Amino acid sequence: MNYISTRNKSLNFDFSSIFLRGLAPDGGLFLPKEINKFSESELKGLSELNYIDLGVEIISKFCAPVLNKSEIKLLLDKAYSNFSVKNIVEIKKIDNINLLELYHGPTLAFKDIAMQVIGLMYEALDLNKKKINIIVATSGDTGSAAIAALKEKKNINLFVLHPHEKISNIQRKIMTTCDSYNIYNIAVKGNFDDCQKAVKQMFNDEHFREKINMSGVNSINWARIICQIVYYFYAYFQFSSKVNFSVPTGNFGDVYAGYIAKKMGLPIDKLMVATNENDILSRVINSGEYKPLKVKPSLSPSMDIQIASNFERLLFDVFNSDDHKVSKSMKSLSVNGSFKLEEEELKKIKENFIAEKINDTDTLRIIKDFFVNYGFILDPHTATAVGAAYKIKNKSKTIVLGTAHPYKFLETIKLAIGKNVDPPKQFSDLSKKIEKFDIIDNKLEDIKKYITEKIK
Repeated sequence: MNYISTRNKSLNFDFSSIFLRGLAPDGGLFLPKEINKFSESELKGLSELNYIDLGVEIISKFCAPVLNKSEIKLLLDKAYSNFSVKNIVEIKKIDNINLLELYHGPTLAFKDIAMQVIGLMYEALDLNKKKINIIVATSGDTGSAAIAALKEKKNINLFVLHPHEKISNIQRKIMTTCDSYNIYNIAVKGNFDDCQKAVKQMFNDEHFREKINMSGVNSINWARIICQIVYYFYAYFQFSSKVNFSVPTGNFGDVYAGYIAKKMGLPIDKLMVATNENDILSRVINSGEYKPLKVKPSLSPSMDIQIASNFERLLFDVFNSDDHKVSKSMKSLSVNGSFKLEEEELKKIKENFIAEKINDTDTLRIIKDFFVNYGFILDPHTATAVGAAYKIKNKSKTIVLGTAHPYKFLETIKLAIGKNVDPPKQFSDLSKKIEKFDIIDNKLEDIKKYITEKIK
């Protein structure tokens, strides 16, 4: 499998190269040159596999010949050996909601499903003969998942940028109490979009990127997407009828994985994009105008994003693989602060996606109602997806993606139901641990200087 850029389809990279680089040299995002579609008989065969074997079949489509199936099987067996449920994920039927729980990994968030694999890929691809410096931006969960996957790895340093005082206390503590020689936590005085922008700018600085041998594990890294495709297939096979997926969405990576699953032949009806009050995605899907506004702090902080990076990958399809038009739109976004889709382009998006905004008041109400009626506690992000599923009515069954354990959002849960969530055994002693992080101004040169000095 070879890869191109959303902004230059004449590029030609193998999986190993795009995995290490994360972002394309032109600032675009990597995409496979082609996506093979499974036939009905192939889907039937896949439906009989367990989660890991299913993962081998799907992930190998994107990694060959760099990684073969036996190598991927070893990776997945090891990556998921510390998950708390046998099948990696679980589906629970709660009233008319089919909840796909994706948070049974070491940091209690769906990010573990991809990140545990990625942490092992650096070794499997033999990329760390020379020290690799991984820089990642997080809106709350990506950072802790990356730390859990990469702590104490030889020849790897991990620098995690999180928005200062804009993630939950538990999310921060899970990251900043890790006592590992190769982990550096940076609290940036800004929002997640600022952190993400800084990471992209560092990737685009060819001299800096090569000087520090930089890599990244945000969802701009295609490896994140391919690992997340697997649970869409697995969930569908538990029903084997056309389904919708309702996905809490910030950076568009998780729901985009569902879109790729559909392109691979999975009979998905609609991908429901659930946003909080930072509703850039619901606005563009409903109106065609992509115009980021100021980020609003919310009760679902991992979705407090106004620049959804992975949307660029969807644009490439919507623009009929016109890389020049993607570049033009991204330039307009940078220079003018927005771009507008044509009517036919918006129609293409609506064939696959439907979007709803769920505000903080509704989020609290949904959490409370779910607890009172069913004795089940939703985290605030999953609650937005439940809210979207309730609002959007069609004939297909809906699977709601449960993206995080409610313990990670103690303050919001107590506000909603008046009770604390008991800590899971992984974090029973979290309150006793000492935090370690550095606060830095939202200035690119300051961040680069910090990283350079730590590397020395």
